[in-house]
Amino acid sequence: MGRLDGKVAIITGASSGIGAGTAELFAKEGAAVVLTARRKDRLEALAEKIEKEGGRALAVAGDVREVEDVKNVVAQTMAIFGKIDILVNNAGILDKHMPAIRCPEELWNDVIATDLTGVFHYCREVLPHMVEAGKGSIVNVSSIGGIYMSAGVSYSAAKAGVNGLTRNIALQYAGTGIRCNSVNPGPTPTEANTPEKLATFDEEFREICAKHQFWAGESEVIDQAYAILFFAGDESRYVTGQWLVVDRGMNL
Repeated sequence: MGRLDGKVAIITGASSGIGAGTAELFAKEGAAVVLTARRKDRLEALAEKIEKEGGRALAVAGDVREVEDVKNVVAQTMAIFGKIDILVNNAGILDKHMPAIRCPEELWNDVIATDLTGVFHYCREVLPHMVEAGKGSIVNVSSIGGIYMSAGVSYSAAKAGVNGLTRNIALQYAGTGIRCNSVNPGPTPTEANTPEKLATFDEEFREICAKHQFWAGESEVIDQAYAILFFAGDESRYVTGQWLVVDRGMNL
């Protein structure tokens, strides 16, 4: 039996990286997965792959910043599967390690809207369905940048907000059967931080942050996916409001 047999999970940012890896893992563990992100072609390709491997998947394109898109994903999930057991808020963008004095207004607003407000949008729309069911697990993908503030100013602020939102929701729903936890990845190879992308990051601030960290090497996407799986499944049924750092000990 799979660890998520019979469960339905919405996964945001599922077109690549940690989101895609989590979707594949969840499907292998028995969950029906609803894949959402902005790149429809990527979502449909992943859904096709999961179904060919015997899983169940639904691809619904949408932008976490747009409330109507979020409502559409939730509505389609309910119409097709009839419930939402798990929500994985993974969608996010990076801010190129921009320090406060060099962070443009547009970048700040975009990062906050995507990485924090988007998480709020999905929690707000999914929670009523979990309340009605009397159970559910929300897993927010935050970052070590939201705990140690070792990223750019907007990303650190957004991810710290995600961790605060996580505990606030956990507190609100403690004892109801609804849990909310966050996974905080360290450096993980995804399309968002390829060598080409990293070359565009603010080098001065990145070097400042690196002086305060013990570099233990990158984690893999699957390492983050397994951490998300733990919070999503029943093995963590008594765990809520926790921030799990998955960074190979680089911040010890």
